[in-house]
Amino acid sequence: MAVAVERVQTATGAVTAAKGFVAMGVHAGIRRSKLDLAVVRSTEPAVGAGMFTANRVQAAPVLVSKAHLARAEPQAVVINSGVANAATGKQGELDALATAAEAAALLRLDPDQVLVLSTGVIGAKLPMERLLAGLAEAAGCLSARGGADAAEAILTTDTHPKEAVVSRGGFTVGGMAKGAGMIHPCLATMLAVITTDYPLAAGEVHGFLKRAVNESFNRISVDGECSTNDAVILIANGASAIERSPATDGEFGAALSEVCADLSEQIVADGEGATVLLEIEVSGAASPGEANAIARRIATSPLVKTAAFGRDPNWGRILAAAGSAFCAGGFAQVDVERLSLKMNGVTVFAGGEPSHAKVALEGAVCRIELDLGLGVASARYLASDLTYDYVRINAEYTT
Repeated sequence: MAVAVERVQTATGAVTAAKGFVAMGVHAGIRRSKLDLAVVRSTEPAVGAGMFTANRVQAAPVLVSKAHLARAEPQAVVINSGVANAATGKQGELDALATAAEAAALLRLDPDQVLVLSTGVIGAKLPMERLLAGLAEAAGCLSARGGADAAEAILTTDTHPKEAVVSRGGFTVGGMAKGAGMIHPCLATMLAVITTDYPLAAGEVHGFLKRAVNESFNRISVDGECSTNDAVILIANGASAIERSPATDGEFGAALSEVCADLSEQIVADGEGATVLLEIEVSGAASPGEANAIARRIATSPLVKTAAFGRDPNWGRILAAAGSAFCAGGFAQVDVERLSLKMNGVTVFAGGEPSHAKVALEGAVCRIELDLGLGVASARYLASDLTYDYVRINAEYTT
């Protein structure tokens, strides 16, 4: 199931929409029948960066990709679904290295120029013979039309591919992502590969990526669970050949943010079992950290999420969650006499008193607006409801 939210933009093959990028997705046999192995490559010399999970149990592909980024600029990414290659010991790291080495040989690159990403069941080892055969197949048919198959191949419990593209001023930013469960902010919360033909220099990419991720992928939550494999990769090859200026840098930053925001909203709307998209806006906080802490606490509250599933305007759960939020200095500041709370535009609480107003929650979106009345800081989160189907999907995940 997925939340029926009207999309602002749709894309097919977005990861190859920018000039100089090719991709392909194939069925390598890691999964029973679905496409399960993707390759994305820049055909022009590129620079890149990545943001990875802050979970202290990090998958082998995360460790290998971080090491490769420290030594070289990425020119290609290999992603498999079905097996996370996490908690797999030394063999898991050797398998990730072997995947990068084989891709490098097939694509005539240095192994350090290849990043590897995996998603799926934790604790299972990669079927390397099948994976490497699939890698040879994918590498042999890379094309600018292969982006759609690549976006399909990285999915796990997702109900559909997630793609977004923005073109303006002579350049393009496009990307694909996967994610439906184990979604919660901790640097990055799913797998995403974003490509652009905008000209960036080595060392610049991480700054642009971090700003965009912090306002998008780091402001979403499906279930409060931080994965072992989370990664967001940005590769830029400059193939647009546009003349760069501070103005175009601003346009590029905005385009990158739009793509990240679009992909992150698609992830939440496709949350495992999700039927409601929660749009949470906290304003009037004493500090940005406190605004973020309160928005995050509301987004991850099982009681708020189950009320949304039942279309129950139980606003008391929202106030309780806000009052229990921790920030870096302890509890975030909340003064019940000064705050006001709206649900779907209807004020349900203000000045320390309930309004007794009727709230309709029949739709696919529930908007929560909490004004703390203490300052000017604000934060926004997206979250999904918590449903029977979420429990079923995760109760049966490996069985």
